[in-house]
Amino acid sequence: MKTHLQSADDTERSDTLLIFLPGAYLKPEEFEREGFISAVRERHLAADALLVDADVSYYYDQTLSERLHADVIEPQRAKGYTSIWLVGISIGGFGALIHELARPGSVDGIVALAPYLGRRVLGAEIKKAGGLRAWQAPTGPQPDEEPDRKLWPFFQQYLAPKPAKDLPPLYLGFGLADRFASNHKLLADALPPGRVFTTEGGHDWPEWRQLWRNVLDVLPLPSLPSLPALVRGARAPARRFPAAASRASSAMPSAIAA
Repeated sequence: MKTHLQSADDTERSDTLLIFLPGAYLKPEEFEREGFISAVRERHLAADALLVDADVSYYYDQTLSERLHADVIEPQRAKGYTSIWLVGISIGGFGALIHELARPGSVDGIVALAPYLGRRVLGAEIKKAGGLRAWQAPTGPQPDEEPDRKLWPFFQQYLAPKPAKDLPPLYLGFGLADRFASNHKLLADALPPGRVFTTEGGHDWPEWRQLWRNVLDVLPLPSLPSLPALVRGARAPARRFPAAASRASSAMPSAIAA
C-alpha cells in the first residue's frame, strides 16, 4: 500500500499516528484537500497523519486487513509509534472495523465516519429483534461468509459494562440523512453517547468534515509539548446521539459506496 506521512511537528515525530482510510473511489489526498489534516494542526495535537491508498481492489480481493497490517501498521509500530488510530470514511470505516476483526487489539482506537456496516437486510433483522441489546447472533452454519455476519456480534462487545482492555475505543459519526443511517443508529445504541456524533445531511464531504471536527475535539490525543497550556480552538456544535433506552472473510460487499 502506498502511504504519505504528514507530521504534526516538522522537527520531531509524534508517538501518536492517525491512519486515514478513504472511501471507495476516493483518493487519500482528499483528506488533505478537505481539511482533515489542517483540523488536526489547528488543534495543535501531537498526532502525525498517514494517508493510505487503500483503494477498492483490496476489498474485492479480500486482502485489505492483511495488507493494512503488514504494509502499514507493523512498519509504523517498528518506527516507534506507540498509539495508532484508524480513521475511515464509508468503506474505509468498514475497512478499519474488519481489520479489528482480523487483528484484535492491534490498534489503539477507531474513528468510523459514515461507515458501510454491511447489508441492510441484516440490519433490519437486528432492528426487528429490538436492536443490538436484544439481538442474538445465529449459531451454527451461516448462509454466507460476508463480514457483516461477524461485525455485528463484534459490536455487541461494546455493550459490556466493562469492555475488554484490548477492545479499542470506537467513535462513530454519521449524517442523519445518510443512506446507511439505519445501520449507523443500530451501532450507536452500543456505544457511549459521548462517542457518537451526528449532523444534518447525507453521505458526502461536507458532512464528513463537520463530523471529523466534532469528533476530533474529544479524541484522547496528546497536545504538542511546546504548548502545555494550549486552549483548543472554538468547538463546532456537536450533535451527540442520545443514549438509547435499554431494549428487551468473503467477497466484496454488494453495496460498495464512497
